[in-house]
Amino acid sequence: MHTLRHLGPLDRLLDSAQNALSTLLGAPRAERRNPGLSAPDAPLDATENRHAAGLMRINHTGEVCAQALYIGQAAVARDPATRAHLLEAAQEETDHLAWCGDRLRELDSRPSLLNPLWYAGSFALGFAAGLRGDGWNLGFVVETERQVEAHLAEHLESLPAQDARSRAILTVMKDDEVRHADNALAAGARLLPAPIPALMAGMSKLMKTVAYRV
Repeated sequence: MHTLRHLGPLDRLLDSAQNALSTLLGAPRAERRNPGLSAPDAPLDATENRHAAGLMRINHTGEVCAQALYIGQAAVARDPATRAHLLEAAQEETDHLAWCGDRLRELDSRPSLLNPLWYAGSFALGFAAGLRGDGWNLGFVVETERQVEAHLAEHLESLPAQDARSRAILTVMKDDEVRHADNALAAGARLLPAPIPALMAGMSKLMKTVAYRV
């Protein structure tokens, strides 16, 4: 769990490095119970299993990116309240990361092999956003969560009908993302200028296309 402490620049750098290692090489630990465990584990045929695994791999990679984005933003956040908001959101994204990892293992699949690349790019984006100020920081939270909410809605429609476990996980994730965006707006998020959401959407589309298979 990310704890809110008074950290100097070196402390924040080390904290960010620890998060990267934990996200990419460790076994993230959820604070909340996996919602998929309450749903029946219905059998899937080979095609359905492969499709469900591809979707959950995208969502796992999305959570890797969210971790990196928020940790990068928190590393340079000026206001302690903004940093606390980012770290709280990052902890819930850790829950999502753990749940998606659990479901991938149940589907006898694996995370994206390119997760280190996705993490590095997202951390750099978050760090750069944070340097612009806390209003921009929170604006990136809003736009990120709105885009994630939209692709989760698409995945809920695309999942095999009987895959109740994946659906239960994605439903809770979607509710969390909506709340993160609403909280960021209430905390004073600035709306991002038009080119930035479009660029973020393009990067997200590339990630989803690649992570589905690799």
